Amino acid sequence: MATQTRDIILRTLRARGKVSVVDLAAASDVSPVSVRHHLSNLQAENLVAVEDERHGVGRPRQLFSLTETGLDLFPSRYVRLTNRLLDEIKESIPAGKVEELFSGVASTMAADVARRLDGLPLEKRLERMVELLAEEGFEAQVEHQDGQLLIRETSCPYFRIGRKHPEVCTVDQAFIATALALPVERVTCLLQGADTCTFSVALQPQPGGTPA
Repeated sequence: MATQTRDIILRTLRARGKVSVVDLAAASDVSPVSVRHHLSNLQAENLVAVEDERHGVGRPRQLFSLTETGLDLFPSRYVRLTNRLLDEIKESIPAGKVEELFSGVASTMAADVARRLDGLPLEKRLERMVELLAEEGFEAQVEHQDGQLLIRETSCPYFRIGRKHPEVCTVDQAFIATALALPVERVTCLLQGADTCTFSVALQPQPGGTPA
């Protein structure tokens, strides 16, 4: 029974992403106390991570999700296939063309979006861009820090592929730059051990010296 409950918890986390104890208890048909016991063991094995979600007053709600180690418990044939395809591509074209290929993919993804965002104020463009990144599997947020505009991605759908083929990292950077029509620099990267992929957006000054 314990093994079955553990499997249900893992599969529920895989299917839903971030899940509360109450929802996991409902999915596995056991008490929240029992769920917490399993989650403690899974955290000790580095299979599950937890974060606090604040929602108004009171104590924050805890949400649980699979770590990369946890995700590796489930076979992902598309990752293996993609890695093999990229291996073949790298052997077939010059090294410098690989990044151009990924940048081209990102530019194509963002081209239609950029046309629809054209003319919108920057804040509206940022809001819509975060929504579009979410549709692609990125969890992103925008920060204004010391006069600087930062975009932080806390999760990346290409992380497992990027560990072998880091060129895939050019996709989201080119997507953001094309969607905003502004220069973008990667500051930190999940693949290099950072907590987030962080991008700094170069705000172009308007006439009179006011940033865009």
